[in-house]
Amino acid sequence: MNNKSLKILFLYNGIFVFAGSLFGPLYAVYVGLLDSNILLVSITWSAFLIATVTFTFAISRFGDRVKEKEHLLMAGFLVRALAWFLFIFTGDIATLILLQILLGLGEALGTPAFDAIMAEHLGRGGHIRIYADWKLILNSMTGVGTLIGGVIAANYGFTWLFVAMSILAMAAFVGIALQPRKLL
Repeated sequence: MNNKSLKILFLYNGIFVFAGSLFGPLYAVYVGLLDSNILLVSITWSAFLIATVTFTFAISRFGDRVKEKEHLLMAGFLVRALAWFLFIFTGDIATLILLQILLGLGEALGTPAFDAIMAEHLGRGGHIRIYADWKLILNSMTGVGTLIGGVIAANYGFTWLFVAMSILAMAAFVGIALQPRKLL
């Protein structure tokens, strides 16, 4: 791929995906530590998905009016970095549900913005290659992140996992923020 804008976008979104994947399947373990009721894993994850749908619908109504889509992408990074950091202080299911709703907002801000920025930088032809390149990055970061997240959680605990996730999300935020607006 020789499109500099997409390379930058893929780099920083790849860092962000890596951050999120650190938690990945460990989410069920984390919820189990808060409360042993297995149904709560589904309830709290459902809260995230319902919030994501609700906020995505709302953002779909005004998102195209935002001139610089990278501001929405950065807001998504920032909101999720904050939510992941706040996981450190979560001690009950009600708080976890609120944080899942906050993560849903971050997802609704960031994911459509990423997709829109990517679409804006697609040239004529080669779309399969570009989408395949992104999927290679996405799945690689998810796979490596899931493994490393397990190592961090097993050796240092969830607090350090959430700190790492937040720092990486902030690095993605800063990386995009420092790019010239005309690049993205």
